[in-house]
Amino acid sequence: MHSKTEKLTKLIVTFFYLGYLPYIPGTFGSLAGVVIFLFLGKSSVAVILATIFITLLGFIFSGLAENVFSRKDPSCVVIDEVSGMLLCYCFVKISLFNVIVGFLLFRIMDIIKPFYIKRLEKLKGSLGIMLDDLAAGIYAVIFLKLITVLIQINN
Repeated sequence: MHSKTEKLTKLIVTFFYLGYLPYIPGTFGSLAGVVIFLFLGKSSVAVILATIFITLLGFIFSGLAENVFSRKDPSCVVIDEVSGMLLCYCFVKISLFNVIVGFLLFRIMDIIKPFYIKRLEKLKGSLGIMLDDLAAGIYAVIFLKLITVLIQINN
């Protein structure tokens, strides 16, 4: 692979090199999603557009990353966490509760991979890298919405 393409791939999939942080790179990738949401959260359209853009970049470049790093789903690839975290936030309004609980639920879903998410991770290339985190984002927002409804019912 061409050196410039490798550099661009590394820049994008590590989300500006966050993935190279020595501990819990997935959590740092998720926190990048939080920061983007906090920056854009007043406009749901902006959050949706950012999510689509980052997700498309993830699908385009994460499969290439497996070739660049010579292994399946390298831990330094965190664009999938950014994308999944943002997907969760596409469906909620900006609030301290939604930011914190959404983040915690996403990390739980991403780590334990319930409800067939583990199967998605086994897919080849970009699909395996991206789809499990997008599914974790969907599950996180479903649980976040359920928690919000339960809180409203009990008040």
